[in-house]
Amino acid sequence: MALTISARRPVDRAEEILTPEALAFIEQLHQRFAATRADLLKARAVKRDEVARTGRLDFLPETQDIREGDWTVAPAPTALQDRRVEMTGPAAPAKMAINALNSGAKVWLADLEDASTPTWSNVVESILNLRDAAAGTLAYTSPEGKEYTLRTDAPLAVVVARPRGWHMAERHLLIDGEHTVGALVDFGLHFFHTARQLLKNGQGPYYYLPKMESHLEARLWNEVFVFAQDYLGIPQGTIRATVLIETIPAAFEMDEILYELRDHASGLNAGRWDYLFSIIKYFRDAGSRFVLPDRATVAMTAPFMRAYTELLVKTCHHRGAFAMGGMAAVIPNRREPEVTAQAFEKVRADKTREANDGFDGSWVAHPDLVPVCRDVFDAVLGERPNQLDRQRPEVSVTADQLLDVASARGTVTEAGMRLNLYVAVAYTAVWISGNGAVAIHNLMEDAATAEISRSQVWQQIRNNSVLADTGRTVTRELVSGILAEETEKLRGEVGEEAFVKHYLPASKLIGDICLSQDYTDFLTTPAYELVG
Repeated sequence: MALTISARRPVDRAEEILTPEALAFIEQLHQRFAATRADLLKARAVKRDEVARTGRLDFLPETQDIREGDWTVAPAPTALQDRRVEMTGPAAPAKMAINALNSGAKVWLADLEDASTPTWSNVVESILNLRDAAAGTLAYTSPEGKEYTLRTDAPLAVVVARPRGWHMAERHLLIDGEHTVGALVDFGLHFFHTARQLLKNGQGPYYYLPKMESHLEARLWNEVFVFAQDYLGIPQGTIRATVLIETIPAAFEMDEILYELRDHASGLNAGRWDYLFSIIKYFRDAGSRFVLPDRATVAMTAPFMRAYTELLVKTCHHRGAFAMGGMAAVIPNRREPEVTAQAFEKVRADKTREANDGFDGSWVAHPDLVPVCRDVFDAVLGERPNQLDRQRPEVSVTADQLLDVASARGTVTEAGMRLNLYVAVAYTAVWISGNGAVAIHNLMEDAATAEISRSQVWQQIRNNSVLADTGRTVTRELVSGILAEETEKLRGEVGEEAFVKHYLPASKLIGDICLSQDYTDFLTTPAYELVG
């Protein structure tokens, strides 16, 4: 097999990561697992076609014995026993990585996925930062001379890295002229360069696994883990993975996903924003009963979202796995005390609901929110590291409840559509400029919210939705006009150079995929082609 790097610009210190030994490991991963991954992506399309015909998903009859079986996942290692507050954010640049590690959170989700644009420099720098963090040498000096170093007065957050989902290719690293698999590149480089050091540190190579749609995709990850541990000669079960349940088909296979990963599993996470995106994607042509109201009005208290989170907690604790809460997107603004106070209040309410429901911890997107989340879980957990003992036997969730999208209260409005188009363009513009985590109107946005935004617009066109605030019917012509207006609004908010370079291409892309007869499965796939 011939491996080549197609990146046009050199990346500083890349030779420390792209060693012959590391690249040989990536080749082995690709050779052994890329074909199965391709088959599983084809299986996604087959299942989606079936849903399009039937308008239905259900629990799998062929795996009923697993759901009814008496089994648990492997006990959590000491480093992952207490996960009451988890900080999320990209692993590059180094300044953000250091701030996350120093944040006081129990865990840092080091994100190479939705909060990171996969430029080659971002991929390589992320692995460099995570390797240096494991070694305790990560440091950064700003152009102004400010120094950032890892704290020594308190524990650093435990790193749980999130590689890309199975669907993403890595176009900068080619094998026999073909793109490699982004997930295998991210995992492979991180595992190869950090696993042994993390073991010396009393931790291990821990991962968040995104975007899965079936237990067979979890089985593939388990096979990757078994091979990788043998390859480096470290004990089986060293790797631990938390799976994001952020697709609607995965919600019907929670037990099965944990079962496939049972020697390596540590929990499930309620990835709420991608979950909503997945519902739209799966049922986009199933009629008006699957049209969600404005994105901002879909609360976690909606019955179909309650069914999803209650089932997740029950499933996890029944299997000895941790149930991790989702992201509260609001962030504080240190220059605006009123905004900060509102953010604290919203996050406290969100985390209180999760802690009282039985979640073992939850996510925040800003260091200032770590104490808020920690205080809420401290009040519920006390001296306990988690609440695995809370089994939730009273919870019983049906397929109908998971699919009861119509139970979400709210309406489709022009104001909501304008916001969707604004956010989709603004986020995509920043994403193709190389930054995957973006603050927009005091909300921390990543790819998931852009995916919901553009998908809602596509679905509203498909269903001829009537806008409650204006009475207008959603048509391609209406959307095209509003998109032009929102794009022009952005022109007045950013510099002309950035507008021409990033915002105009982003607007064209959003227009193309919203107005197309065919649905684009992932916004980031065509956007990747616009990345320098």
